[in-house]
Amino acid sequence: MTNLSTPLSIAVAQSHVTADIRTNGRHVRALMQRAHEKGARLIQFTECALSGRARNHITNWHRVDWDALDEELIETAALARKLKLWTVIGCNHRLPPPNAPHNSLYIISNKGVIVTRYDKRLCASDGSSLWYTPGFASTTFVVDGYRFGCALSTEVHYPELFAAYERLSVDVVLLSCHSEEAIFAIEGQAHASINALWIGLATAVETSKGLPGGVIGPDGNFIVRNRRTMASIVIASIDRSRPEYTRLHSRTRLRALPGLQDSQGMKA
Repeated sequence: MTNLSTPLSIAVAQSHVTADIRTNGRHVRALMQRAHEKGARLIQFTECALSGRARNHITNWHRVDWDALDEELIETAALARKLKLWTVIGCNHRLPPPNAPHNSLYIISNKGVIVTRYDKRLCASDGSSLWYTPGFASTTFVVDGYRFGCALSTEVHYPELFAAYERLSVDVVLLSCHSEEAIFAIEGQAHASINALWIGLATAVETSKGLPGGVIGPDGNFIVRNRRTMASIVIASIDRSRPEYTRLHSRTRLRALPGLQDSQGMKA
């Protein structure tokens, strides 16, 4: 965490995700425009928002139009540059054969450059290990002094990932999920409160009846939430200067005290 305290406006999109890459691209860019008009500096989309998701929309990797996907990604990056809008979007990432793709989040800067990519690391719990090659590293990036981390889908079940981001001085974790399980939000609220993090929860319209998206504050409560079954964006202000955040973040620092460590001969 840095000492800057200027609030940052972020948008969480609840978008339609289909098997049609071109349709997904047009829809994504329309929501980007809407976020820009509302003053957002960053917009987050759901898992596989641009490409469609294996098992739900893709049944054979050989049938994917990768050229079309590349073109839609280029158009999306060009709009991010035009709007000066950081864009975090779920998309399958092709690997050389015979490797299966990564399930990824592309981080596109306000200059229209893909500055980094997050690849889902823990793929086994939902069976996606049969479809995707797992990643191996956390990803962080900084916007206006706020540090962001990324997570995908069933990684919400692993508290160690969120604790690790807290140790990396992350302020906001962007969690993108294509799921209708309400437990994802409950777990996200717990991770936010325990680690004093904001969590952006981006979901798909098609799964939002059970799991609408939104932004969770570091106290574990939703600041704002998307409406169920509707394409929408919601806007939240990330502000480290708020006194309740300072209090919560100070609590997380206690975990670093030697007396609370129980390994390497330290006191339990």
